[in-house]
Amino acid sequence: MILIGRTALVTGAAHGIGRASAIALADQGCDISASDIDGAGLAELGEEITAQGRRFVAIEADMGDLGDIERTVKTTIDELGRIDILVNNAGVTRAAHIMELEEADWDRIMRINGKGVFFMMQGVAREMMNQGGGRIINMASIAGKGFSGASNVIYAGSKGAVIAMTRLGALQLADHNITVNAVCPGITATAIVKGIVERNAAKAGLSYDEMNAKMVANVPLKRANEPEDVAAMVVYFASDGARNVTGQTLNIDGGLIPD
Repeated sequence: MILIGRTALVTGAAHGIGRASAIALADQGCDISASDIDGAGLAELGEEITAQGRRFVAIEADMGDLGDIERTVKTTIDELGRIDILVNNAGVTRAAHIMELEEADWDRIMRINGKGVFFMMQGVAREMMNQGGGRIINMASIAGKGFSGASNVIYAGSKGAVIAMTRLGALQLADHNITVNAVCPGITATAIVKGIVERNAAKAGLSYDEMNAKMVANVPLKRANEPEDVAAMVVYFASDGARNVTGQTLNIDGGLIPD
């Protein structure tokens, strides 16, 4: 185990990539603070992590609400003593063509994916500065790099913002021994991607399985990600092996896009 004695805060932790990241970090020795709007999902996650002998804090919170963000950071510090690792994962979207999107979509997506990511990063960085350093790992997407299969244009813009905040945040926090990196997943077996497949299948008159196979066929490695593939990169960015890696945005996409 490479992260014994460290604590990690994972947002959007009840399902998908967030859940896989929390479990992977616990496997490597981390105590876990997990936030999500799904309290029942957090409870299930907590059972799995405490069974490993790790401390676990569940925080039901909305990552688009500044009060909830502040409460999440404070509760983590109060219960676990410090935050060594932030997995800034919470995000939302919906599958839609550019002409189907409305102001409500903009507000909902940017509230979580933009505002929430920034203020969580800022709040945790403040604690990390006081404790002498830490690791911030933002969850972006190849959608933010122009991937044509993105769920929608607003989502792509929000993930582009995450990439930009990661790069500049890394420069501004480097003097405090805080690294800031982003993981950019491609097609991953999560609820978000399921929605994209369902929309594309309906539009093309195909079954879900047919459309899923068609999408995966476009991946050079001919396989989609499992959440655990993304979690493995989260563990790397959190590890001592990445102590001199910052400002990077790494694709986990089977070769879909070159950068």
